[in-house]
Amino acid sequence: ALVLRLAGVPRIAAISEDYPGSLLDVRHRVPLGIPEPERALSLAAAAGFPLPAGDDGRLRIHHRPVPRPTGGDRPYVVVHPGTSVPARACSPDRCADIVHTIAATGRTVVVTGSPAEQALTSYVAGDHGVDLGGRTTLAELAGLLAGADCAVLGNTGPAHLAAAVGTPIVSLFAPTVPFGQWGPYRGPSARLGDAAAPCRHTRATECPVAGHPCLAAVAPGDVVDAIDLLAGRP
Repeated sequence: ALVLRLAGVPRIAAISEDYPGSLLDVRHRVPLGIPEPERALSLAAAAGFPLPAGDDGRLRIHHRPVPRPTGGDRPYVVVHPGTSVPARACSPDRCADIVHTIAATGRTVVVTGSPAEQALTSYVAGDHGVDLGGRTTLAELAGLLAGADCAVLGNTGPAHLAAAVGTPIVSLFAPTVPFGQWGPYRGPSARLGDAAAPCRHTRATECPVAGHPCLAAVAPGDVVDAIDLLAGRP
């Protein structure tokens, strides 16, 4: 807000709990726990820009269609093991077990990640998944997610891409932040993990509890059950 004010922007609006003084022209207050897209949309409305008629507020993106990684019409599941901070991630061993268990049901599993995560995606894919770590642009990743029967992800950006393209999500969600505010928005999803773990609402970036219990207890079989529920049995 200060940078915008110094740049001469004539009207500045923001969500602000603390008194902003002269930094803001519109101080908007929204309770915590409301989904973040709705908080942002309410700020836009408070600034004078409500949704146009006929817009239901769902996430929408333009994505690039990509060839199916399995060839033909064979279905596949995307597993994205990486997150921006360690506290939100399942361990590589648990993710590898999840890939192996999904593959054992006859589904093809595609493992995705950024170029910096190629060692992780290679390990997680192992001999049972298709490793596409570092091989997709953001638009291609969105297209890959759009073609998937289901996506298995933590609290990370690609989870919101999957929600935006309407792909069912198995959310391996660490409770360091509220699921209601930061979980996948307005799409079919199933949350796994201990929502009442001691790290709840700490906003920790490194897990503050030995053994990372909130996600370590996720059983690969439970992931398969959630995929069956969301996407149908193969």
